[in-house]
Amino acid sequence: MPGVRAALAWEPWIARGARRWNDANVLALSLKRLAPDVAVEVVQAFLDTTESDPDERANIERLRELEG
Repeated sequence: MPGVRAALAWEPWIARGARRWNDANVLALSLKRLAPDVAVEVVQAFLDTTESDPDERANIERLRELEG
């Protein structure tokens, strides 16, 4: 789907990185592999990270160009 950038995260730092480095806007979780308390931490990290890394802006713009 154009505009969707999904990330699979199993730890909070991965969820934060997906938002910062790839401007991910969809979070995918494996509830089979995550304890409920860790899943909550991962979701919270994803939602709390609202700004992308300024050093990644050019890469993120490139993704948007490729989406058309």
